Amino acid sequence: MSELEDLTTLVRAATPLLVIETVDEQRVIECFRHVIAQALRPLWRWTLTDGLTRLDFSAPGAEVANDVNSTLEAIRAAPERGIYLLFDFDGLLGYAMSQRQLREIVQRQRSAAHTLVLVGAKVTLPEELEALALRVPLSLPDLKELAAILRGEALAWQREHGRRLEVDNDAARTLVRNLVGLSAPDARRIVRKLIYNDGALNAQDLPELMQSKFDLLNRSGLLHYEYATASFADVAGVAKLRDWVARRRAVFLAATPDPVLDPPKGVLLLGVQGCGKSLAAKAIAGGFGVPLVRLDFGALYDKYQGETEKNLREALASTELLAPCVLWIDEIEKGLAGGGEDGGVSRRVLGYLLTWMAERKAKVFVVATANAVQELPAELLRKGRFDEIFFVDLPRAEVRAAIFAMHLKRRQLDPAGFDLPALAAAGEGFSGAEIEQAIVSALYDAAGNGAPPDQSAVLAALKATHPLSVLMREQVDALRAWAQGRCVAAD
Repeated sequence: MSELEDLTTLVRAATPLLVIETVDEQRVIECFRHVIAQALRPLWRWTLTDGLTRLDFSAPGAEVANDVNSTLEAIRAAPERGIYLLFDFDGLLGYAMSQRQLREIVQRQRSAAHTLVLVGAKVTLPEELEALALRVPLSLPDLKELAAILRGEALAWQREHGRRLEVDNDAARTLVRNLVGLSAPDARRIVRKLIYNDGALNAQDLPELMQSKFDLLNRSGLLHYEYATASFADVAGVAKLRDWVARRRAVFLAATPDPVLDPPKGVLLLGVQGCGKSLAAKAIAGGFGVPLVRLDFGALYDKYQGETEKNLREALASTELLAPCVLWIDEIEKGLAGGGEDGGVSRRVLGYLLTWMAERKAKVFVVATANAVQELPAELLRKGRFDEIFFVDLPRAEVRAAIFAMHLKRRQLDPAGFDLPALAAAGEGFSGAEIEQAIVSALYDAAGNGAPPDQSAVLAALKATHPLSVLMREQVDALRAWAQGRCVAAD
């Protein structure tokens, strides 16, 4: 049953009180214009500025003050049952008299069988009224409506500028698909911005559209977005992980589901700190060629009852609207290791996360990273939660040489002027992060001595550094031993 059919049925059934939360007031009005064509009821709108006005046709009527009590009295006195769209009305129901009047209308006490619709961005009702209300979700525009918005804005630009808008039809279709999940006003605002930027709609507009969409969806600030991930596809190391992603890319991005192969769901990355789990997560997004969305698990938690779970629901819902994408949950064990000391919040968060992971339909590939495997709940590790568990180990000699070359080049030093195999040998047991910091230290030492950084400066910095594999030898060895035979090597 369509949304309009649902609303028509509710009106015909004389449902007394509906609640619609949306910022798109015009969409509500248009929906009910279609409803009254079937339900044959007068349609009224109330706002604090205009009071009661008839929407289905102009008709003379008695003047009604726009205050709440006068409005409710007028509705109650109306002999013909009608539909009343009351915008931002809930904020004015703080007095007992207003609540009593509304309850009597809803309960048909000396009143016709009206349908009252409370509309607002967020509608909050007293408990006694909430029990009488039916909340109706208003769907977002579909592809057809979004395409109409794009065409309308293109025509408006052409009329204003007196020339034809340059449109790449394939890019326009892609832009419309990526507008899904936005309200009509938000979609119209983004399309208008893209058109007025350069008088064209083409593939170059997609990154800006995605960034604008993310900014609108991420009002909570719990997500961090990175669209340009292609540069991470060739990071040093994690060769086996990159091959694994490459074999699944076509299925993940397919427009229609594969009848034989299940779509890839996600991976868990375990490893030694500083060895590139974060870069591996970015490399996965680069391998799929989709945006990367990082969830700040620590920021989810709120001191108020139920707010943490609500934050998680909203963050995951926003992520689905950005699909296809990679969702990176960094250091997941820190968000799920509350035990019994947090009133059960971490258990509820885990339960909702696992349910979402099992039931989601959107193309969201989950990458979870963790350092302390012993703190992860068993429910998360069992087969089927993730497609695979990869272990990101300390880099081997060839990868260490590539890491040295990458960081030297990044700092405008020619790797050909260094003996990379010798540096790799001296960096035995170093993580990628520790190699980078050794190069930074060498640069500072060389600058202090007034000499250019060279092989000896880097070797000296390596010799002066005690890597984590030495400082925390027992823990690192225990983690590597645990992963042996339990995880797939990422490199």
